[in-house]
Amino acid sequence: MVSGGNGLAEIKTRQRKGGKKAEQRAGMIEQILDAAEYLFSKHGLYGVTLKDVAQHVGVHHTLINYYFDDKKALFERVFARRAAVTSERRLRMLDDYEEASSGKPTVEGALRAFLDTDLDLYLEGGEGWKNYAALASQVANTPEWGAAMMDEHFDPVVLRLVDLLKKALPQSSVEDIFWGYHFTTGALMLTLARTGRIDKLSGGLCRSDDFAAVKQRMSTFMAAGFLAICNAPAQRLEATK
Repeated sequence: MVSGGNGLAEIKTRQRKGGKKAEQRAGMIEQILDAAEYLFSKHGLYGVTLKDVAQHVGVHHTLINYYFDDKKALFERVFARRAAVTSERRLRMLDDYEEASSGKPTVEGALRAFLDTDLDLYLEGGEGWKNYAALASQVANTPEWGAAMMDEHFDPVVLRLVDLLKKALPQSSVEDIFWGYHFTTGALMLTLARTGRIDKLSGGLCRSDDFAAVKQRMSTFMAAGFLAICNAPAQRLEATK
């Protein structure tokens, strides 16, 4: 009985040690991802080395190689970490909005479920989420490999938005709806990049990192654009002649 008791104690001790090691490992991976996210957001995929990441964390670069096969694997892990969060949140909000609208969504309502939900993460999530925003903007504007990453992580939520917009604009062409989405996401990516250009142009009246101001205006502005191009195709065609 004594031996059995000691054996149980040894098992519990090993479990505690194993749990502690698992926590330490998870904590180190998060530190690496945070550091890589910051550096990639500033310098891009090709402007950062694994040694840069290790130096930022304060560890030897071989530790980075222990957790990640190469820089591309690290980059993809960094991108996927928050992409999953924003996609899931927006899908849930789009579903909730459609239910709340009793199957009769409006353009602005659908856009707010899509845009405002994303902007809230950058407003409330701290500097890490703002770094991710800048990184996402880079990825979205890199056709060689970024488009495939955007397809993988964001196609379901984009197509869910388009589905709602079709219901809000039943008489409109699908082509016009996709163009409207294209213009909307272009404005969103420029906003997430936080280039500071609007700060200079406006003399400080507007700030590129003022996501609250963007949230107040973007969905209303984009909804008007959707309605303009979707409800007046004949006039638009006449103007191009």
